[in-house]
Amino acid sequence: MASIHPSAVVHPGAKLADDVEIGPFSVIGEHVTIGAGTRVGPHCVIEGHTTIGSGNVFHGSAYIGCAPQDKKYAGEPTRLTIGDNNSIYQFVTISTGTSQDEGLTSLGDDNWIMAYVHIAHDCHIGSHTILANNATLAGHVHVGDWVFLGGFTTVHQFCKIGVHAMTAFTAAVTQDVPPFVTAAGNRAAPAGINSEGLRRRGYTAPQITEIKRAYKVLYRQGLSLEDACAEIVARAGDHPELQPFVEFFPTATRGLIR
Repeated sequence: MASIHPSAVVHPGAKLADDVEIGPFSVIGEHVTIGAGTRVGPHCVIEGHTTIGSGNVFHGSAYIGCAPQDKKYAGEPTRLTIGDNNSIYQFVTISTGTSQDEGLTSLGDDNWIMAYVHIAHDCHIGSHTILANNATLAGHVHVGDWVFLGGFTTVHQFCKIGVHAMTAFTAAVTQDVPPFVTAAGNRAAPAGINSEGLRRRGYTAPQITEIKRAYKVLYRQGLSLEDACAEIVARAGDHPELQPFVEFFPTATRGLIR
């Protein structure tokens, strides 16, 4: 049987794995499924059509599966899915999706979601990301794997942030951020590549050098965006570490930060 504190309120329809822990004064809704080894701290609310995997930790006072902050939302049963081994800290809010999109908000595996982060409706967050305190994502934002968002980062709706990208403290992102790129400022502009992050993840010095060359093609040679992207795509044939650029460019819908 799951370990449920006497002060917690768990709907009889909720599905909890046998070793789930629910802390004091937390509330678990009817359509919630929580996987093995997940711990829910005190004063959390998990509601909506929310499915949570195994090994997650909700550290307290988080509000998960809340209704979208979208005036078009009319109570339809949209969803939130959370993968495995995520750490979700105090006062984090994550909304379910809307029917204006796929009806789904998703969070992958092994993410570190720090206090006061807001992940709005229809966002899709990959795996191994770090969202620092007070990072705020508007609706329909896509964040790739291994992304780091600095504290108080704000991301405009429908923006995409590529794998291994990074934002500086208080960055205001209003356009798409390509893979590997560091974005800084208000409005966010390119400020180099996330070299230290790449080293920590096992990228070799020659691979990082090639990514830096691609960055210079994109931002330092005065090429049009179309010509810069074409040159990077051509170079990717001999340098597979550039493949994330190739996959990202066709998906960009708000223009790249320049």
